[in-house]
Amino acid sequence: MIAPLLHVTGLSKRFGGFVALNDVSLQVAPGERLGLIGPNGSGKSTLVNCMSGTLVNDRGRVQFDGRVLDGLPPHRRAYLGLARSFQLPRPFSSLSVRDNMRIPLLYTAAVRAGRQRAENEIRERTEELLRVVGLIDKADARPIDLTQVDMRKLELARAMAADPKLLIADEAMAGLSNAEVDDILGLLMRLNAQGISIILIEHIMKAVMAFSQRLVVLVSGNKIADGAPSEVIRNDHVVRAYLGQ
Repeated sequence: MIAPLLHVTGLSKRFGGFVALNDVSLQVAPGERLGLIGPNGSGKSTLVNCMSGTLVNDRGRVQFDGRVLDGLPPHRRAYLGLARSFQLPRPFSSLSVRDNMRIPLLYTAAVRAGRQRAENEIRERTEELLRVVGLIDKADARPIDLTQVDMRKLELARAMAADPKLLIADEAMAGLSNAEVDDILGLLMRLNAQGISIILIEHIMKAVMAFSQRLVVLVSGNKIADGAPSEVIRNDHVVRAYLGQ
């Protein structure tokens, strides 16, 4: 049996008297595409922040690639291969698209590799990633000149620059047109085909169903379903708590 890449056990988080996560457990296998859905306020962001190290969980454990991550800050988790993109892209506005890519290549990926990358290696990898996401023709542009979908592509490319084993894509399609959603969906599929596990957090159910091999549903900080998408969307609790709203 193949060991899970990500193993979350009994994760709980409170903010004062509010229970944001209540004993949530899940696993992600190497190369798996997992959809994480739930209504606003269901605990999705809290779960992701606890997994990535932005928040400290009150109880439970996060294991990644056989290593317990508890106590490690976000950058150390990124060095190990756990990367995330953000719903609101956060590029360096004063830098070009190309230079935005150089920063994670210079630091995150270099630390993980245990050596400083040569300039020609950084240049080649930058161009490779920009081609993958379709931004090579805009390498010299600044983020302010990009369209919304191109900003999402840059955000994903910057996360990919860390050479992750697992990518958490947080609402990478929010606010996009149908054609743009398909564009990002195709990009995520191509990244997954390279062997990268992906957790997709998304409200666009058409995209979630097309992408996911498995669905996890959170409601009020509790995991109420975990299984094949075709089965999960027929679950009465899911229909009442999420899909039926």
